[in-house]
Amino acid sequence: MPRQRQDSQPSQLPPFDLKSFLDSAGAARTIRKYPRSAVIFSQGDHATDVFYVQQGSVKLSVLSRTGKEAVVAILTRGDFFGEGCLADQPRRIATASAMSASTILVIEKVKMLDVLHTQTAFAERFLAHMLARNIRVEEDLVDLLFNSSERRLARGLLLLARYGKRDQPLLIPAMSQETLAEMIGTTRSRVNFFMNKFRDLGFIEYSGGDIKVNNSLLTVVLHD
Repeated sequence: MPRQRQDSQPSQLPPFDLKSFLDSAGAARTIRKYPRSAVIFSQGDHATDVFYVQQGSVKLSVLSRTGKEAVVAILTRGDFFGEGCLADQPRRIATASAMSASTILVIEKVKMLDVLHTQTAFAERFLAHMLARNIRVEEDLVDLLFNSSERRLARGLLLLARYGKRDQPLLIPAMSQETLAEMIGTTRSRVNFFMNKFRDLGFIEYSGGDIKVNNSLLTVVLHD
């Protein structure tokens, strides 16, 4: 008999309550709340802690010597950042700022290393995060080198909307076109042109606030 084909589903990590886990593991941590646009740490600051987004969204950006800013990551609930200190990175190479009102878990470097060495479940979770982050960086580099700004914007919107993840609505909190331009390496005018085009084609919906991303936007990424 022919084997019945089974549709493959992307593997998903189960919900994970980091705060409760760290409580049970006895790791020291601090919970901080940041209003929109507040700076969590600045480029050049001493790197002493690891951060975890409990609620809200965080932007990581880099400022060049000539004053040009580039957005290198947009982080949301469940993401770690600032982990460079675990590899003896002495100073922050980027600035982290809250894109919306955010609740951040701050874990001291020494305590984080201790938990990673003694708690297998947490170490596996953190390793999965790091591998996913590395893959994303490689994909972003390929995207920047070989794809048009229109395709980069479409991919960026899909990533921000967490396309392909279960129980995640395709909705992006209000974000300026300047930030989108910095994220994909183009100008605000180009972003404005393509956002209007995507809206006219029914790929996205917005009117100055949150951005709703429809699945049809994927056709821009897949189109040759």
